[in-house]
Amino acid sequence: MNVTKTAVSTLAIAMVLGAAAAQAQELNIYSSRHYDTDQALYDNFTDETGITINLIEAGADELIERLVAEGANSPADLLITVDAGRLWRADQAGLLQPVNSDILDERIPEHLQHPDNHWFGFSKRARVIVYNVDDGAPEGLENYEDLADPAYEGMICIRSSSNIYNISLMSALIESVGAEAAQDWAEGVVANMARDPEGNDTAQLRAVAAGECALGVSNTYYVGRLLASDDAADRAVGEQLGIIFPNQDNRGTHVNISGAGVLANAPNPEAAVAFLEYLTSDEAQTYFAEGNNEYPVVEGTAVPGPIANFGDFNEESINAEIYGANAAEAVRVYDRAGWQ
Repeated sequence: MNVTKTAVSTLAIAMVLGAAAAQAQELNIYSSRHYDTDQALYDNFTDETGITINLIEAGADELIERLVAEGANSPADLLITVDAGRLWRADQAGLLQPVNSDILDERIPEHLQHPDNHWFGFSKRARVIVYNVDDGAPEGLENYEDLADPAYEGMICIRSSSNIYNISLMSALIESVGAEAAQDWAEGVVANMARDPEGNDTAQLRAVAAGECALGVSNTYYVGRLLASDDAADRAVGEQLGIIFPNQDNRGTHVNISGAGVLANAPNPEAAVAFLEYLTSDEAQTYFAEGNNEYPVVEGTAVPGPIANFGDFNEESINAEIYGANAAEAVRVYDRAGWQ
């Protein structure tokens, strides 16, 4: 995105924020993002608009259930959550409404927003392969598909198939290579596991750094979090890891999002849209990287912090809506493969 266009977009956002402040003084957010750094985004929005944010935090499934139960009486204006698969669930429950915003359409890539503008991605993370730098990157390991190669038998640590990140990865594989090839891949990865799936992404990173397994799969922001930690032991773990962005010579690396949608019964929809537009501002986009080691979604935004050292990569361009649409089949694939 060129400088002139960015400047115009930023001015447009400022004008919208001013208009929103004149129309509403309150915004009720339900969020499953449990990052303390998000508070700065809320505070900055309030400072710029005068709109007070009332925040409810809980797990995504709990929030969706709560919204369904509240129905038309819900006070919530906006749902913020991690992973497009969860946004898909909310939309399937009829909880989200379409949003008409030139700013959002201009600044957010098409594949990172709902086809009918029911939700929008505001930050992203890549799902990458990690290895121990002392051992070096295994020769020939370039694609997700390579993880199923018998050459890597007994080498892989990866979390449970019930994890939403892995469900979304499988959903993308089904879309890209077909269900039959995705099934073969899942069975091959199970055969190559160094241990039964356990723990979160950070647990996989620690296992690779400790030499318990040669390869792991993780979202990039977990690596960035270790490298940015105040704990020297965490930083040492991060420094022990090398990163492979898979599928750079073909479809690109799988990315997922944190995103949000305006709720169907929002009492303050104008303020909700204004906040969504604020999240695309240069300030907010940079803060996603600074505050939580996530990649911005707006083209041309600076990427500060540890993840800047990971380098550029090509990302998969299928619409993130697929992560939810293919989720049921993804779970069946994992179950048939015996992936715990």
